[in-house]
Amino acid sequence: MPSWSPRRNALSRSEAEETRRIAMSSSAPPTTSAGKPDHAPKPNALPPITWFEGRWHEGDIKVMTVHSPAAWLGASIFDGARGFDGVAPDLDRHCQRAIASAKLFGMNPPVTAAEIERLAREGLAKFPKGTEVYIRPLMWAGSGFVIPDADSTKFALTIEPMEIPAFAGFSACLSPYRRPATDMAMTDAKAGCLYPNVARCEADAKRRGFDAAIVLDPAGNVAEFASSNLFIVKDGVAATPAINGTFLNGITRQRVIVLLREAGLTVEERRVTFAEVMAADEVFSTGNYAKVKPCIRVEGRTLPVGPVATKARELYFAWARAGR
Repeated sequence: MPSWSPRRNALSRSEAEETRRIAMSSSAPPTTSAGKPDHAPKPNALPPITWFEGRWHEGDIKVMTVHSPAAWLGASIFDGARGFDGVAPDLDRHCQRAIASAKLFGMNPPVTAAEIERLAREGLAKFPKGTEVYIRPLMWAGSGFVIPDADSTKFALTIEPMEIPAFAGFSACLSPYRRPATDMAMTDAKAGCLYPNVARCEADAKRRGFDAAIVLDPAGNVAEFASSNLFIVKDGVAATPAINGTFLNGITRQRVIVLLREAGLTVEERRVTFAEVMAADEVFSTGNYAKVKPCIRVEGRTLPVGPVATKARELYFAWARAGR
């Protein structure tokens, strides 16, 4: 993974000042979804199930003690995959990333990626066919002080019924907060301790009347949306911020890049500035929760649900439902 440098591709002083002004001053009329998570449990939804300590449990269960470093120091990792229409796309890669994140945190995983995948498929079979679910493996330190005891690592796998959002647009603003670099935080792991920063970015956006936040890296370039990867399209060419150690190289991001390129579209992985986002013909997100969603307003600028975002969504679900 490339290391981040404060001088590499940094914004000019005037660019930085304009970007900061926008981040600190923008607001929008409240939207119907502002402040209301669209992944809230639905009435009459099936209860989640959780694998913990050798068996499946129904509903939300207690899994850690108050003295666990996970409870008071954030020593935990997780991953997220999706199940729908009888498939679980890239499930193996999500399980592998969970193991990698745990090791980066200094934990000794008590399971293998293959065992997580087997359990996930076993759990999926417990739901009616066609149920849309969120698959979340978790690991955390059971004991230790500042440094977690690696051999105390606990594991759970929860599968929660959760609808995939419709292909509807969302609004976004520039966040005044930034993503940390690898020498500032454990940005190369999907660690729970990184998500308070995500939460404050999204909460700030919702207070200002937007659905989501666009977050910059320490150099002032675009990193991602607060909780998903970001793509722009200009003159038919798609671009997404190059991986620089300040945000995760999303599994859905990687898959969409491959599918678009196979379909003959140009996709660039490079430096992206907020000015380019504001001038784009299309903006869209990729991520495990919603897969592909179009952004239809950035700050005060309205955008269409464009052909590249539409194509990306169609290609992704066609690929996934083919069971490849």
